Amino acid sequence: MTGQATINGTPVSFRESDTILEAARRSGHFIPTLCELADIDHTPGTCRVCLVEITRLGAQAPVIVTACNTPMEAGMTVRTRTSQVREMQRLQVELILADHDQDCATCIRHGDCELQDVAQFVGLRQSRHTRPDWTSSRPRDETSPAMIRDMGKCIRCLRCVEVCRREQGVDALVFTGTSLQANIGMRNNLSQGASDCVACGQCILVCPTGALAERDETETVIDFLDDPDVITVFQFAPALRVGFGEEFGLPPGTNVEGHIITALRTLGADVVLDTNFAADLVIMEEGHELLGRLKEGRRPTFTSCCPAWVNFAEKLYPDILPYVSSTKSPQQCFGALAKTYLPEKMGLDPSRLRVISIMPCTAKKDEAQRKMFRQKGVRDVDVVLTTREFARLLKREGIDLAALEPSGFDNPYMSEYSGAGAIFGTTGGVMEAAVRTMYSVVNGRELEHIEVEDLRGFESVRTATIDLGGDIGQVKVAMCHGLKGVRAMVEDVLAGRTDFDFIEVMACPGGCVDGGGHLRSKKHYQPNARKRRDAIYEIDRQTPRRQSHANPQVQRLYKEFLGQPLSHLAEELLHTHYIRRRTEIKRTINDIWREITMSTLVHSEFDIAAPGTGRKGGR
Repeated sequence: MTGQATINGTPVSFRESDTILEAARRSGHFIPTLCELADIDHTPGTCRVCLVEITRLGAQAPVIVTACNTPMEAGMTVRTRTSQVREMQRLQVELILADHDQDCATCIRHGDCELQDVAQFVGLRQSRHTRPDWTSSRPRDETSPAMIRDMGKCIRCLRCVEVCRREQGVDALVFTGTSLQANIGMRNNLSQGASDCVACGQCILVCPTGALAERDETETVIDFLDDPDVITVFQFAPALRVGFGEEFGLPPGTNVEGHIITALRTLGADVVLDTNFAADLVIMEEGHELLGRLKEGRRPTFTSCCPAWVNFAEKLYPDILPYVSSTKSPQQCFGALAKTYLPEKMGLDPSRLRVISIMPCTAKKDEAQRKMFRQKGVRDVDVVLTTREFARLLKREGIDLAALEPSGFDNPYMSEYSGAGAIFGTTGGVMEAAVRTMYSVVNGRELEHIEVEDLRGFESVRTATIDLGGDIGQVKVAMCHGLKGVRAMVEDVLAGRTDFDFIEVMACPGGCVDGGGHLRSKKHYQPNARKRRDAIYEIDRQTPRRQSHANPQVQRLYKEFLGQPLSHLAEELLHTHYIRRRTEIKRTINDIWREITMSTLVHSEFDIAAPGTGRKGGR
């Protein structure tokens, strides 16, 4: 700590780089904000709600400033709740509401909206303004299979732009328009479906209102559950079991696998199975595919489990597609088998089956609708619910997850999993699971130290050299999570600047445990990443079998149905191809000038001095 000041009469210590907001948060003084998040480095400074009164050392009179971008100073006196501060905050929130679609009852974020929270905090009892006509004319974009953008609910906080540009490096979102018609739009004035958006959903995690949301499909699931002619088959992802309990008051990272099974049965699910089983299956296919490529001298191979990464490759770097594994994701492998192998073993009519996935991912909705993931025109996966949708479904049905008694899977065909399947949910997990099985295939014995620490960590790009032995020898691997690091890796590969053999990609920072479909936090971008990750690794340690090839149900599947990895039937059901989706834009000089202007506008954080400071921020 480098300095001393007071906040609301309480002495506080602060670091040289601290803003007032950071020092207040650390010392337990709450200041409302709608554009700042604790773990996003670049605060847009646009909402103007975090007003405080300060008196600098030696100053004659106090001034009102924004706390998010005003630095702390030695001897400064900060007051957060004076009558003038509260009145100015109320006016600012009232103006934001006046420019906002106020049909809150039908909003997907009703009851979980930061704008509602801030209005309550500042004591706004009544808004003097109703919604103007222009908010209803703002664009509502439903062209993406995964997400919906409703600009009538946008408050222009720019969190989404910051995350898409600085955290993910996709840069699909831009600030468009001026004055009251200003919006967040897609680059090159495209629709979301046609744009460079990869549907990772990280923008949804930070949106304070309902302007950005997943495409809600809970009504479709309820229709399936209510239809006596439909057999519902549910699967849920590895990360769900460690990232769901907190919504119902359980500690972050709690393993609620058994609670989820009970909840689904309470809803009326006919068959409840585990995507972890399919994760083990993917390792069998992808591992053998990689070994074949290595023997042929084809390198590198990129993993293909993450649909947002696949979208990224298809839209932005289609030349990398030949390097991407042809193995489908666990979700899609599960769906293909649920409509072929499972009905054969259980004596079910395949035409009556509906496969419903519960995933911590918005891009899985996009993935499930891809044309190549259909058999004779029938989708492998019928519906994908995000973690948030599943939580809403349970609550509307009056089911309290925490109050349920855990239960176990009872299906003998597609529910058992290894520890390797479980760690798919975190960055580096796919790589580690593959190494465990490939080592066994090459050497005929198990890897002695099964936890490969070199493959674990939170750096955006990590590299390691693994000795697989036999005729393969050492392989050089890389793990990337968060698309900003992926972009640099892909460009290095295409330019011939790397010599990696195997590269794992997770589009979301931290992997699926912090996927774009997971639960949101109102104060943080990724609040529980490490707790969820630690819980995933603990599941691995507690699982009796820790290698994918040791899963007895996977062994039975190959013996009775598929034959062997990469067999003709396995290729037909479990492998796919990718397509170039890069949009070539013809731009005029005016288009280019406008992009430069908008980019400079956002990057300079509007270049308007905050009141009482010489710093940038705010509109």
